[in-house]
This record gives sequence, C-alpha cells and structure tokens, in this order.
Amino acid sequence: MKIYIESLGCAKNQVDSEILLTYAEENGYSKAESAEDADVIVVNTCGFIDSAKEESISTFFSLKEANPDAKIILAGCLAQRYGNEMELDEADAIFGNHDLSLFPSVLAGLEKRVCIPEYPDPDRERDDRKELLGYPGSAYLKISEGCNHCCSYCAIPLIRGPLRSRPMEKVIAEAERLIASGVYEINLIAQDLGAYGLDIYGKQMFVSLLERLSSLDGDFVLRLLYIHPDTFPEGLIDLVARSPKILPYFDIPFQHADPGVLKSMKRTGSRKIYLELIRRIREALPDAVIRTTLMLGYPGEDEKAFEELRLFVKEAEFDWMGSFLYSREENTPAYDMRGQKEHDKAQKQAAVWKKEIEAIQEEITASRLKRFVGKTFDALVEEKIADEDLAICRIYSQAPDVDGLTVVMGRDMKSGDVVKVGITNVRGVDLEGVKL
Repeated sequence: MKIYIESLGCAKNQVDSEILLTYAEENGYSKAESAEDADVIVVNTCGFIDSAKEESISTFFSLKEANPDAKIILAGCLAQRYGNEMELDEADAIFGNHDLSLFPSVLAGLEKRVCIPEYPDPDRERDDRKELLGYPGSAYLKISEGCNHCCSYCAIPLIRGPLRSRPMEKVIAEAERLIASGVYEINLIAQDLGAYGLDIYGKQMFVSLLERLSSLDGDFVLRLLYIHPDTFPEGLIDLVARSPKILPYFDIPFQHADPGVLKSMKRTGSRKIYLELIRRIREALPDAVIRTTLMLGYPGEDEKAFEELRLFVKEAEFDWMGSFLYSREENTPAYDMRGQKEHDKAQKQAAVWKKEIEAIQEEITASRLKRFVGKTFDALVEEKIADEDLAICRIYSQAPDVDGLTVVMGRDMKSGDVVKVGITNVRGVDLEGVKL
C-alpha cells in the first residue's frame, strides 16, 4: 500500500505531515511520489484564513479527481476546526491534528470516519520522524504547539489550542538526531518561539533552550522563525551576537504599527516601540536580516492608521515582508466588529493599500540585497540544475520557501551540500553567485 501526503500551509503543518508519514510507514505503507500512484491520499489542510481554506478544499477535489480509486483523507487544521460540521461525502476520513498518534487507527478504519481528537498527553506526542519532506540538509524542529496570545483576529488558538511547550530534553534529543542524520539547517518553529516554557516552566525559557541547542556538537546552524514582537525574549539579541551557530535572521510578525489597531488586535506595540526593537537588533547585529508579516483591512484601520503603517514600512527597511488581507474568522473576537457588507467594502480599500506597501517594500528589498554583493557566504544547496553547472542555493538571509534564492555557478554540487559562494549580482529578489 502506498500513501501520498499533500502538505498545505505553514511549516508546522509540514512537521505534522512528516509525523503522519512516519506512522503510516510503521504500519506497512510506503511513500508514493504522486497522488496518481497512491492507494491513500492525505490532504493536510490549512484553516487559518479564507484563502487558505479555499486552497485546501480545491486541492482536496483536485487530488480526488486525479486518482478517484484511492482512499482520501481530509486532515490538518481545516479538519480539526470544522470536521464535526463538514458534509464531505467524498472524504473517506476526516482527521483532526491534535493527537497524531491516532492516525494508524484512522488508516485501519477508512470508512467515513470523523476523528477530531483532543489534546494528547505529552508522553504520547511523537518526537521522531523517519523521513523529512523538505530539501536535503534542512529540517523544521517544532518546540511548542498552540498559542496563548489570542490575538483578536486569529483562529490559531481555536484550531491548535493553547500553548503546549515540549520538554527541553525532548527538543534537545530531537535536534541531536537531526544533526546526526546530516541536517545542516535546523529551523526552529512555533506559533511564538519566545513563549516557549511559559506553560511548563512558568517563565520564558527560549533563550535557555537556544543556548543548549547552540552548544551541541556538529556542523549545523539554527534559524529562528516566528517571534511575537510584544514578548521578544530578553537576552536573545546578545545570544545571537555571540553564537556563530545561530543565524542572525529574525522573523517577527509585527502585523501593524498603528497603536489603536494593535490594541484592538490585543497587541501592545506601536510604530515607535517596534522601530526601537529593530534598532536594537541592527545595532548589535549589523548583518541581521529581519522579515515581517503585515495585515491590511483589519476593523478600524482608516487612512490615518494606514499612514502610520506606511511610515513604519519605510522607516523599518525590512529585508523581507509578506502582507495579507484580514480574514473574518468565526468565533474570534474581531468577527463581530463589523458585518459582512462592511467587511467586503473595507477589503477593496485594503487591497489598494496592500499593493502600495508591497511596492514600497519591493524597492527596499532590492536595495537591502545589494549589501551581499562582493561578499562570501556559506550556502546550502537545495537543487542541482540538470545538465548545467548551476545550483539553486540559500544563504543565511534566505529562509526556506518564503524568501529569495541564490543561483550559483559551479561544478560538483548536489542537494544538501554546503558550499562557499561569492555573491556577484542581484536579480529581482534573488542573488547570483559563484562557487569558490
């Protein structure tokens, strides 16, 4: 029996997909390279915002059509959030993501089964994966699940539940296994890395965890993804500055800069406060790369609030920025702040503003990329171009899947290699270089 898993949404979903695949292989399945070749198809869905839900449903039906004879499971965030309400006759099973250890029983009983599990006992949580779904040499390491911030717009606590940090020893042990298997780039992920430990240790313990991880033996680097700006850990900047194994890369989803909008979101920042955090990072780490995510169209965002955001983007000079339109999510505090008709009208204006700040950021990113030209960096090879002396790589400033890439000329490169690269040019959002 062969199983194919289509993983949508964020890196946390990818880790879940790797765990599902591990359970499947332990129960007699082998991995199919395509849906057409599979006996069982799993669509590991995202349910964060409307566009993600639409993509999840569209992918489900597309894969069902590609292989109508296969059993098909709707899994992941969308299943967890709506599984008990969904009328999806095409699905052979609907499986939520709170307790992945139940997956073998779902595979054993593929008969319109709806399984929406509760939060598992920590001792039952899986912390090993037999196969990674990303590029060779790179892996995601999830240090916690869920979130306690409960931002007004966000459905994540409804889907993934409250903060549940993994015990430090389990995280360390998994990191050691990844390093021993040849993983060079360990991407630390959570809904908020900085919140790690608050639930099980009673205080923020992310810096302590990072100190232990960075002291492990082996040839590897650590990348930090998703740090909430309002609880940015004390001591983190200093630790990154003195630890060569921690990449000076900060993914900080500021979401907005207007104090009124942020307060309504249940956030405590402002343009001034956030710019000060950015200044502190760059003062201690001149080569630091800062990525952010911004939301347009949140209830209460007017011309004045947008102007505050526009100034923030110009002054912050982010290396990378993503933006998205506010999605009106049921059972979140922001849902009732305006009706659907008003929401649709606000979305049209927000779409215009989104294009404006993206145009501003495009120029900033192009300018920021120039500082890499003429310098030498370690680069992780993602993919060798067939029959050419070219490879697609990433340097420290480029996180997997979300940032630009580095196109490298040179011989004898293969996926998973780490090579010395001299950067020669900027092309769009990508860099060009030569293997040294």
